[in-house]
Amino acid sequence: MKKKLIYFTKVVFAIIIVAIAIIITAYLWPTSKLQTPIVFERTIIENVNVVDVITGGVATNQFVLIEQSRIKNIDTTQITVSDDALIIDGTGKYLIPGLWDMHTHSNQHSEWLHHPLYIANGITGVRDMSGQLNEKDSYWVGSKERLQWNKELENNTRVTPRYVLQSSYQMDGEKAIPEDAQNFFKLQNPSQVDSLLQFYKNEKVDFIKVYQQLPKDTYKTLALKAPRYGLHLAGHKPMFLSLEEAVNLGQRSFEHGRIFMYECFPEADNLKNPTNWKQYFSKSKAKIVQQFDSVQAKTLMRLMQQEKAYWTPTLQTLKFEANAHKNEFTDNENLKYVTKVRKRLWWKYDTDHNKEKNLERKGISVSEQFFEASKKQVAMAHSMGVPIMAGSDVTDSYVFAGFSLHDELYEINSAGLTNLEALQSATIVPAAYANAVEDYGTVEIGKKADLVLLNKNPLYDIKNTKSIKGVLLNGVYYDEEKLIELKAFTASAAGSFHFNVKTFLSLLNSPLIRVQFAD
Repeated sequence: MKKKLIYFTKVVFAIIIVAIAIIITAYLWPTSKLQTPIVFERTIIENVNVVDVITGGVATNQFVLIEQSRIKNIDTTQITVSDDALIIDGTGKYLIPGLWDMHTHSNQHSEWLHHPLYIANGITGVRDMSGQLNEKDSYWVGSKERLQWNKELENNTRVTPRYVLQSSYQMDGEKAIPEDAQNFFKLQNPSQVDSLLQFYKNEKVDFIKVYQQLPKDTYKTLALKAPRYGLHLAGHKPMFLSLEEAVNLGQRSFEHGRIFMYECFPEADNLKNPTNWKQYFSKSKAKIVQQFDSVQAKTLMRLMQQEKAYWTPTLQTLKFEANAHKNEFTDNENLKYVTKVRKRLWWKYDTDHNKEKNLERKGISVSEQFFEASKKQVAMAHSMGVPIMAGSDVTDSYVFAGFSLHDELYEINSAGLTNLEALQSATIVPAAYANAVEDYGTVEIGKKADLVLLNKNPLYDIKNTKSIKGVLLNGVYYDEEKLIELKAFTASAAGSFHFNVKTFLSLLNSPLIRVQFAD
């Protein structure tokens, strides 16, 4: 018996050693790198139809000259340059500005899992709503990484979208911050606000990402002082004060489709209770939809228009919650671009949880009602003059880098915005929000050559934004062959054992991820 026990122990020990060796080898296994396309000093797009995203007009049979990274000329006359120029046949094609996704979450693996898919889908700019504290995180990225990516994009040495505006880590009060972090990150009281703002100013951050559970007095101080440091607030509507207060205090953008749902029903004050707002929301979701006060909502929307507060509805998140129980939704062909670690440890739990809730009652689920109600509010807000920005909320469940922005444009369109207005939500509107209209948002002489060449006219059908022939990013052309390569690159990385090991260990080692899951 003793010999058997010793033998068994040796076998188990050997298996453990082998497993550790495999994991270490996988972790250290080198990851492949993407090469940027050939850089041409001059590029000419011949005989192309240029879409004006401001007026909705189309200038036909145009010749567009790009020198280095900017549009040098747009004319109906054929442009003649030296033999070393890249010539792109634009006959029958439509040229639009590069699309921007204004709500994303990048991480240390975005180089492999997100960047290729953004570019392959014509997304040339993203606003990352994540960040770090004072130490580099094993999972989340911060302004240092993003600004370095931007620099390498300008030098044409990295395949990456342009990162527009830089975010802090999400500010959600004490519970969202690891215990050993510097106290001012916890924002337990208003006296810590200046230290936080000075830190992020030094990190070259543009805005403070505010979350739901930030204490009311601290939020007010943060909102009032942020402009003194050249920063603004963007993110969730804080739960413990009203949307009216947040708008009047100057928060520049509000995220997700729930902001008016939280405010516009008779018992809205119950959601401002710090101890039980989550439980109340969960049990009162149907009541919130059924008792929605459109008159009150329009008053708030009018205030947002007056104060120039933008809204990024991220309808994809509510769409997921509404459809988690439907196989035709969950059997998505884009799952091949997502690591098994994320699908099993994150998305599966999320899907099972929402599926169970949706199947509790027969007929249309509360989540479906909530989703449809939020879509109606997008149209209502737009009609009241609230600037709408398209954002997908990568890396939330069933939100796919690049692909989901096109789905968002479709949902915004089906909510009631025209094809042109939906297109504006991913081009000129976010460029205006970022104070970057001199360089981005339209196809004009002097602007950056971040462009998408489409096979079909998006003004005829917004789904035509998917008909991508090629993408110009910083003046560098990604042709059809390169776009296919980008997608294959991400699919290969997401499906590989060694990359899943890297992903799992980065999640495990991240104190920011651990505290988020605990909360």
